[in-house]
Amino acid sequence: MEISTIVNSVLSLFIMILVGVYSSKKKIITQAINKALIDILIKIALPFMIATSFIFTYDDTIKSNILKTFVYSLIAYIIVIVTSYLLLLPIKNDKKTILHFANVFTNTGYVGFPILNSIYGSEGVIYGSIFNMFFVIFLWTYGIILFEGNLQKNELKREILNILLNPSIIAVFIGLIIMISGFQLPEALLSSMNSIGNMTGPLSMIIIGVILSNIKPKKHLKDWTIYYGITTKLIIMPVFIYLIFLLLGDISKASITVIIMTAMPASTMTSILGESYNKEKEYAAIIVSATTLLSLISVPILLRIIG
Repeated sequence: MEISTIVNSVLSLFIMILVGVYSSKKKIITQAINKALIDILIKIALPFMIATSFIFTYDDTIKSNILKTFVYSLIAYIIVIVTSYLLLLPIKNDKKTILHFANVFTNTGYVGFPILNSIYGSEGVIYGSIFNMFFVIFLWTYGIILFEGNLQKNELKREILNILLNPSIIAVFIGLIIMISGFQLPEALLSSMNSIGNMTGPLSMIIIGVILSNIKPKKHLKDWTIYYGITTKLIIMPVFIYLIFLLLGDISKASITVIIMTAMPASTMTSILGESYNKEKEYAAIIVSATTLLSLISVPILLRIIG
C-alpha cells in the first residue's frame, strides 16, 4: 500500500469537504437541501455503489476474504463494544452514551467506503459492505437501546424489519445474488448503476463539509471528555483492533478493511440520534465534526503503520 496513494486519496476527499463548506457558507446548500442530499446518498447512491461492487471477476482469495471479513467484522464489533464500555467508565450520564455510540458506530458510508474504494477499488467496497451489514444490524438494535434504555417486543420487530428493508442491506443481497449466479447485466444498465454509485464519494464529502461549517466549538474547548473521546475513537480503538490482528497473524485485505472501518470518524447517526432523543445534541455534533476533521490526519498515519 503506497503512502502516496493514501495521502492523495485523503487530500482529494478533503478538497471535496471544502467544497461543502463553501457551499454552506454561500447558502448554496441549506440545511434542508443537505438533508435531501443525505437521503439521496443513503437511499440511492451508496446502495448502487455496493451492488455494482460485486460485479467483477473473483478468485479464491477474494471469496476467502469475504468470509473472513464477515467473521472479523462481528468479532470487531463485540471487541469495540466491550473495550469502549470499559474505557468510558470515568464518564457519566448522556455524554457517556454519546461517546460510546460514537466509538461503536463509525462513518462507514460517508468516509469509509470512499477511502476503501480509493485504495482497493471495487474489491474494497465488497469487504466494506460486509462490515456495513453489521453496522446496520447493531445500529437499529444495540444503538437504539443505548438511547432508549431498552426495546419493547413490538419495537424490536419493527427494527428488525427496518434492518431487512435498509437499502444498503438490500444492495448487498442483490450483489451476492449477481456474484453467485454469474448473471450478466445489460451494458446500459450496468453503466447507469456505476455512474450513480460513483456519486457516493463526492456527495458524501460535500455533505460532511456542510455539517462541519455549522459547528461552533468554542464553548466546548475546555471539556476534557471531548479530547478523551476523540482519542479513544481515532487512536485507541483502531490500534487495539490492529494489535489483535497482529496477534492473530493475519494482515490481509479483509483484516485491513475491518481496521480501516473501525478507524473511521463517528457516524453522523451520533448527532442525529442525539437530536432525536434530546441527549447532548450539540456535544454529539462536536464529536462527529471533530473526529471527521481529525481523521484526515489519523487515518493516513494508521494506514502507513499498517502498510
